[in-house]
Amino acid sequence: MQALAAAPAAPLIAQQAAPSQAPVAPPAQGRGSGGGPGTGPATLEVTDPDSVAEPVVRFFAPPQFAALHRLSGLIQPPMKGNLGALDCGVPEFLDFLIGASPADRQQLYRNGLDALNAHAKKQFSKSFADLDDSHAHTILQPMLVAVPWPKDPPKDALQQFMFAAREDIPMATRNSPEFAAAGANSGRRGGGGLVWNPIDPVYRG
Repeated sequence: MQALAAAPAAPLIAQQAAPSQAPVAPPAQGRGSGGGPGTGPATLEVTDPDSVAEPVVRFFAPPQFAALHRLSGLIQPPMKGNLGALDCGVPEFLDFLIGASPADRQQLYRNGLDALNAHAKKQFSKSFADLDDSHAHTILQPMLVAVPWPKDPPKDALQQFMFAAREDIPMATRNSPEFAAAGANSGRRGGGGLVWNPIDPVYRG
């Protein structure tokens, strides 16, 4: 606009003097649908894509992610007024976290989730994600073992996977923004508080 204001007036006067050119009325101000008489420039309504689209799963294959989703809900369901793993987007977070982890950690999770699906297919002719709680517990029970020292996980690959999942899923839940926000809204100190007794799919304490 400053450049237009600073332009010399002579060319404008010459244009006004030409008989073949009629003055053109400036467009009306205001919102319009675009292009019609008496309307201003079209205004586009922009929608945030995150409000209408689900996050894209990028690391785990769909059957693996479905098994992780089911496992997360079993290990850390909503409890004592606290949000559960699924409320906090833990499967999506772990998909990102494991995807950025060392190769051995990635393989541990991929093999473990594949094994859950393989056992479910063999015993119940369903994927792990489609099992009810009772059948899911039947699959998981042999994989759950006591670990006296966290730095010394089980040697068996499936038991080691379950040990890792039972560490990662509650931790990701408690440290999620959703968990902290829910705790702050409820007036509890320390954000979301602590889940003192994470649900174990077999041992009920």
